[in-house]
Amino acid sequence: MMYWIRVLCFAAATSLGALPALADPEAWKAEGWNLTDFGKTAIPWAEIKSGGPPKDGIPSIDQPLFQPVAETEDLAANDPVISVEIAGDARAYPLRVMIWHEIVNDTMGGLPVTVTYCPLCNAAITFDRRVKTRVLDFGTTGKLRNSDLVMYDRQTESWWQQFTGEAIVGEMTGTALRMLPARLESFSDFKSRHPGGKVLIPNDPAARNYGSNPYVGYDSSSNPFLYQGDLPEGIDPMERVVVARLEQQAPVIISLSLLRQSRTLREGALEFSWKPGQSSAVDEPKIAEGRDVGTVEVYRISPSNERELVPYDVTFAFVAHAFHPDIKIRQQL
Repeated sequence: MMYWIRVLCFAAATSLGALPALADPEAWKAEGWNLTDFGKTAIPWAEIKSGGPPKDGIPSIDQPLFQPVAETEDLAANDPVISVEIAGDARAYPLRVMIWHEIVNDTMGGLPVTVTYCPLCNAAITFDRRVKTRVLDFGTTGKLRNSDLVMYDRQTESWWQQFTGEAIVGEMTGTALRMLPARLESFSDFKSRHPGGKVLIPNDPAARNYGSNPYVGYDSSSNPFLYQGDLPEGIDPMERVVVARLEQQAPVIISLSLLRQSRTLREGALEFSWKPGQSSAVDEPKIAEGRDVGTVEVYRISPSNERELVPYDVTFAFVAHAFHPDIKIRQQL
């Protein structure tokens, strides 16, 4: 039942305006946040909103199950998947599953990882879940900041911003997770690239209406859900943009519409490319029937012309502006 609370809140907010939210550490303690050190924070409390579900109301997947690509029959060719490859271990995390769980704690090629998806931001980001000598496990707080998923680690109950990978509340405040290169691509592309790969499947296929989209019409929404910040100028806040991230450097942000027109773009050492064939997960009632938003890849090109996949994200313009207000979104050649 808790999985539908955010859906009902989404429907109410889009028809009636933003919902009121209580931003108060004392109230949060009463919700069960007994380990969180609210004496440490990097943000104003008012920026935290309730997304509807309580702590772990949207349950992470902590013991993921997989099946071989060759045995996967319930995914359409254009179904979107988060594709990760580490040390020859290639896995696809379909958004038809991720949209209901948002976080998967996994280990790939011997590396502990957290694969995340925030439907309200369309943000698909994979992290190394090691912090120094500790391995963290992540869950959902039920909170949002700038409409983005706020995660928590179960070891310290610190709160983490999914879009940036930074701890914003609690003992770990100021710590940042390392983002890992991953693709948001069609199942067809993953299958062609990794015929021996594995595909995440639900632990209990009957527990959710997997394959359906609980955020129907979000792609065409005029207002982001529970977002009250500044909107970007000169671009629709719900237009998709590509955010390429390099360590120790400011992100590079370009509009998806520009990339769709040119198919390939260079921005310094970065090469952006786009091709059709992937459906939007937050459009039609069935994810596989969502409009074609295509697949993006971002590579760093070395002086010797070697190509290295870099961490990138295909999100909405309002999200990129909220977290990187000083970075201009490139919209012209």
